[in-house]
Amino acid sequence: MKRFVAVLCAMAFVTFPWSLPAKADTARIMVPASAGGGWDGTARQTILALQQSGLFMGGTQFTNKGGAGGTIGLAEFIRTGKRDDNALMFMGAIMVSSIITSKSPVSLDGTTPLARLTNEYDAVAVPTSSEIRTPADLVEALRKSPGALAVGGGSLGGVDHVALALIAREAGVAAGKLNYIPFPGGGDVVTAVAGGKVKAAISGASELKPLADAGRVRIIAVTGPERLKGIDAPTLKEAGIDVVIGNWRGVVGSPGMSEAAHAAWLERFDKLAAGEVWKQTLERQGWEDAYLSGDAFVAFLTAEKSRWKAILKDVGLAY
Repeated sequence: MKRFVAVLCAMAFVTFPWSLPAKADTARIMVPASAGGGWDGTARQTILALQQSGLFMGGTQFTNKGGAGGTIGLAEFIRTGKRDDNALMFMGAIMVSSIITSKSPVSLDGTTPLARLTNEYDAVAVPTSSEIRTPADLVEALRKSPGALAVGGGSLGGVDHVALALIAREAGVAAGKLNYIPFPGGGDVVTAVAGGKVKAAISGASELKPLADAGRVRIIAVTGPERLKGIDAPTLKEAGIDVVIGNWRGVVGSPGMSEAAHAAWLERFDKLAAGEVWKQTLERQGWEDAYLSGDAFVAFLTAEKSRWKAILKDVGLAY
């Protein structure tokens, strides 16, 4: 009996591979974009949801490093995060496309894929004083003088840029003639269009909606397959422009992350995705649930590289 009790006591101090400790060291979070944009919001809301769910109770240290579609932040993450079991980077479709268009010397192959989290469709917005009031007006302005229409968005070759190139193609305008102004993050894009520094902007719907609600910009279209909740604007397709494009976002771990840490983070994200806190987060932020983890996410990333290469070549943004 004494031996049995001793064994039980010893077992109390053992962490089994399938257990998930709530307490953890500080998580070092790389956000490869400026503060206030989509990646930044995804990172902070996801970590907050993990903490509120009791799935990660360690501290957090966020680093924002914007520019070049996230590849500057990616390079720093690969350089500084090697074998760090608590280093995470938030990323997405924009980074996949930017790696291709910039011919980046660093790629996602050097990271540990964890999960795809969300999908979000873009909105097309103009200053409230703009004469552009409909998608048809935008197409006409592009057709008439593409160089005179400064359109702000995320990085060159990213989802926002490709969305504009697809719209322009419908107008018979080549991507090379567009006056596209890239910004390091969604927060910068919405500030620029609200201040009239650009004549139109394409960015995440959740980034533009607060300004539209406040009467500072006017959303004229969304890039989803159907209208978005809370936004009084048609889809591009509804307006006769055959364009549907979304922006998924996800998270990867450090290069050389240990198998134990990889399994632990996957378990955290799997439990988060199934929980009520995450459902409420998605609803509050207006994000679409696009959860995919582990090997399925790895396979998805491989397919995305080929898909984006084909799209970018098709619209003339990659060769």
